[in-house]
Amino acid sequence: MNIIKQLALGTAAAVIAVGSAQAADLPLKAKAVEYVKVCSIYGAGFYYIPGTDTCIKLGGYLRADVTLAGGAAYDMPAWNGNAGQKNRLANDYIFRSRQDINIDTRTATEYGVVRTFFDATFNWTSGDGIAGGTLGVYYAFIQFAGFTFGKAVSQFDTPWTGYPGNNTSFLIGGYDDVTGINQVSYTAEFGNGVSASISLEDQTSYLQSALYNTSGASTFLAYGTNSYAGTSVPDIVGKIRVDQAWGLFQVSAAAHQVRASYYNTANETSGHPSDTWGYAVQGAISLKNLPTGPGDSINLTATYSNGATRYVLGGVSPNSFAIYGNNSIPGTYQSVAFGVAADGVFAGANNLTGTGIEKTGAWGVRGAFNHNWNPYWSTSLFGSYTKLDYNGTATALICSGLGANVAGFTCNPDFAISQIGTVTRWTPVKGLTLSGEVMYTYLDQASSGVLPLTAAATKPAAAYEFKDQGVWSGNLRVQRNF
Repeated sequence: MNIIKQLALGTAAAVIAVGSAQAADLPLKAKAVEYVKVCSIYGAGFYYIPGTDTCIKLGGYLRADVTLAGGAAYDMPAWNGNAGQKNRLANDYIFRSRQDINIDTRTATEYGVVRTFFDATFNWTSGDGIAGGTLGVYYAFIQFAGFTFGKAVSQFDTPWTGYPGNNTSFLIGGYDDVTGINQVSYTAEFGNGVSASISLEDQTSYLQSALYNTSGASTFLAYGTNSYAGTSVPDIVGKIRVDQAWGLFQVSAAAHQVRASYYNTANETSGHPSDTWGYAVQGAISLKNLPTGPGDSINLTATYSNGATRYVLGGVSPNSFAIYGNNSIPGTYQSVAFGVAADGVFAGANNLTGTGIEKTGAWGVRGAFNHNWNPYWSTSLFGSYTKLDYNGTATALICSGLGANVAGFTCNPDFAISQIGTVTRWTPVKGLTLSGEVMYTYLDQASSGVLPLTAAATKPAAAYEFKDQGVWSGNLRVQRNF
């Protein structure tokens, strides 16, 4: 027993001696641990980055949805491609799953708040010809002392962008910049909710429709060669906005350079038409505190453009629309409604015979009424009307040789698209929403009669009746915001 006690005491002494030696090497006072602290200055969800005076917020959403009887994900109408042709290559449903992640940082300085914002999406789509994963960057910008640098919502746009009350990404009739646009802008705040902005914005990604040289056209379904040149001047955008408790009022304007490449795109000695400028103007209003119920709202925009059709068509809609259907005239294969959007048209093989650019006019109205039945259920009724107008000279350039002289056919490239739809949402718990949407799209084209057309995709070369067409589309969605 004595031997055991001696061993135990000896071991304890050795441990104490080693511990004392190690303790002698440590600072007399341990450094305090920095815990993450709530940053309430900028709203809920912000925290201080440890060791800094910068606040950060992480957020995003996960969305799963399916489009029914459409042309692509997010309730795109079947208004072109295989879906518009209604052939057996078209898909009756398109799935998409998306994860969105955003990072928001704020730092108070003597010049005001320095903000950075980043928003990225990870997508998997199947059933619309993509069948794979994609990565998208919606926003990536810095804000400082009233300036915005980077990819952000256009200063031309409204706070609801292309979504006055809809799920679909294809409600045209106004500007659509939900994915942001590269810009350098300045916003001045005058107090009482009044602000003004001026901006230089990149036109290449979303704001160029098409610029056709009609001399290269061989069929009425193609107006010629798209001959937009490289960009020289960014779009110049201005905005005045009033935000009040009753809602919002905004007026926006943009100048858009229309610049052609060459009359002969393979030969720079052929020359080119002179550059010209298009423009767009928009008025917007949002009404809140409606007598129909708490949280109800009405969002409306009206837009006109000349030589800048993307400000009316939105950034994601196609340049050309072709919807096929049943025929009613004997001897024809089918009927077709057709329309092409362009910022302008010109013609000619060189600068001796070539014309100047004839700009295209467009206007549209778009809006929605949003109603809350109770804290869990809501419904939106939305719609739009979009009209494309080619002037007399532009019409002659397009129709020359493409059906103007065919008996029984009247050539007119003007067209209009009407849309109406509704979506109902159920939010059983905070941050989780299930919704269902249905939309009807009607293509009203101005050409009439019968015209022989060349083969296009699965459609054979045959005589087709030009006739207005309508299509239904729908969307089911589950989304979790965090």
